[in-house]
Amino acid sequence: MNSSPGTLTIRPITGPDEIALFNRLPYTINHELADDLAERRRRPEWMWVALHDDRLLARVAWWGHGGADTPLLLDILDVDDDGEDLAEVAQALYETAAKQVLSSGAVPPEYGRFVPADWREDPETYRAVRTRMGVLENTGARLTVERLRLEWRAGTELPAPDQRLAFRPAVDTDELVALMTRALDGTLDAHSRSDLAQMSPREAAVKHYEQELATYSSPRDWWRIGTLGEDGEPVGFVIPARNSYHPVIAYLGVVPEHRGHGYVDGLLAEGTRLLAAERVPRIRAATDLGNVPMANAFARAGYVNFERAVNMAWK
Repeated sequence: MNSSPGTLTIRPITGPDEIALFNRLPYTINHELADDLAERRRRPEWMWVALHDDRLLARVAWWGHGGADTPLLLDILDVDDDGEDLAEVAQALYETAAKQVLSSGAVPPEYGRFVPADWREDPETYRAVRTRMGVLENTGARLTVERLRLEWRAGTELPAPDQRLAFRPAVDTDELVALMTRALDGTLDAHSRSDLAQMSPREAAVKHYEQELATYSSPRDWWRIGTLGEDGEPVGFVIPARNSYHPVIAYLGVVPEHRGHGYVDGLLAEGTRLLAAERVPRIRAATDLGNVPMANAFARAGYVNFERAVNMAWK
């Protein structure tokens, strides 16, 4: 679909041959886009550009699991930040593309944007982030959460094990989902709290398992249940994994009756040591800016905050 007021053209890219065109606007995940297309985490019809003659003014793209029919996330919305204000162009681009990409009447997928850790402190960076957020605010989106993006780097001292805990794989999916359900009691995670406002704790746990954990191709026996001694009761769990891009600590939880005893450190240490044994260059993780206890646990384990993420959603 083309829209051409004057010499403005709004259209999807034609395919992998136009990745170089799409990547004329800089962003931290540009190097992943060609592989995303090859693995069908993206489709050309989900990647749109606004062009003035040969100049790329703005771009937008959605992401999904490999081979999915519908996107799960809007993760690219960019404008050319040099020169005139292009917010109106970006809004026209988003609205035109969304009509073609998304189902009519459906709530749009969440928007996620990686931003520098100090994005509020640099005026130019702040303006660029706010321009993109403003475009989506004009379509009804609102900020839901800001998250810390964290990284443990090879060569960092490994966190010490908690001698109180023993670890084993989950007996089966039901055991893990049951522990995930219990860990949602009192959660500080914004996405989980949003789910709990709409569904039961077990439904929220099943949703998380099916939409994220079940998609990982890394070994399930990496997933660890932490118990009090060899045959003791579970205190929590940690999910080390590999997503499509990095080794990650995908999920970590302590059940309510065992909180306040520092077990989170032992769980995180176990997951970190397991992935580090694979000789990976880095391990990624994330937590909400407002989840101070979890952020502090990652800091104690040697993870650094290298970036943040801004998430917005439509109600």
